[in-house]
Amino acid sequence: MRAPGKLLAFRRPAEPPTPLSDEALLAACAVGEQAALGTIYDRHHRPLFRFISRIACGPGSDVEDLVQCTFIEVWKSASRFHGKGTVRSWIFGIGANVSRHYIRSEVRRRFAMDDLSERPQRDVARPDDNVATAQMVDKLSAALERLTHDQRVAFVLCDIEDMSGVDAARAIGVRQGTLWRRLHDARKRLRNDLEAGVR
Repeated sequence: MRAPGKLLAFRRPAEPPTPLSDEALLAACAVGEQAALGTIYDRHHRPLFRFISRIACGPGSDVEDLVQCTFIEVWKSASRFHGKGTVRSWIFGIGANVSRHYIRSEVRRRFAMDDLSERPQRDVARPDDNVATAQMVDKLSAALERLTHDQRVAFVLCDIEDMSGVDAARAIGVRQGTLWRRLHDARKRLRNDLEAGVR
């Protein structure tokens, strides 16, 4: 750009622009900005998929459908987010509700939990170690399936997703005392089932 007798240099910002917060993106969704939903999806798709796969105990294709339904609800409900918890816990709460409705509508459906945990790769693994690990994962999967939906959600949120009790309670819309009771019951049931060798 030229000014009288001078050449003005173009200045680049010293740092890249700060990405929008999740809260700002939700506010943008509330006024119809579809690109904001895409950014929220990119940020939260993977942890939400992992969370729903653990509480719904369904095949991967069903889990992906539940994740998509969750983000549709996020889009519809964006204006109702009031910032009482984190956006992540709010999205997980929606995912828990979407999963609950799915489970209720699929009476007598056989659930199987795949990929409950990532198995660490070791340089040298003995065959009996692999068998023992696989058996433990199978036992834990079976024990998780025996929990009620509410107990499973509390356990996965707090013990697997490492969400704070406050955020987990807000995510599923219960008091903290209720959450702690569900978590206590889930841990006790899992411990008893694993010690008894549930298959």
